[in-house]
Amino acid sequence: MDAETTVREYYAALRDGDPLAPFFLEADGVVKFGLSERLAGYDAVADGLHEQTRTTTDWVVESAALVVETRGDAGWFSDDVFMAWTDTERGIRYEFDTRWSGTLLRVEGEWRVAGMHVSTTQEGL
Repeated sequence: MDAETTVREYYAALRDGDPLAPFFLEADGVVKFGLSERLAGYDAVADGLHEQTRTTTDWVVESAALVVETRGDAGWFSDDVFMAWTDTERGIRYEFDTRWSGTLLRVEGEWRVAGMHVSTTQEGL
């Protein structure tokens, strides 16, 4: 699968409530910044994503401007994404216009996220 397909499949897995950790590079240096957290190291990323999947439902992930580039075994992406979900513990629906960026590495023929950053504008908080 190519790098763009990997990013799009991550979005689909998020919408579907499927495991997200397999999309990330299993390395101590992997990092994921979300709207309210910083997860560093594969174990922290995997645990954080598992908890997110466990406590949320009804995801909407709508890509508006995905750009993916690769050079050899390295790649990067950026996107404008509308996302929404329901927090099952609080019973609150959240909606945000967000900006995504990340780095990708191809390992044994598979693209993995080495770093991801998701943010929103101040007025979106």
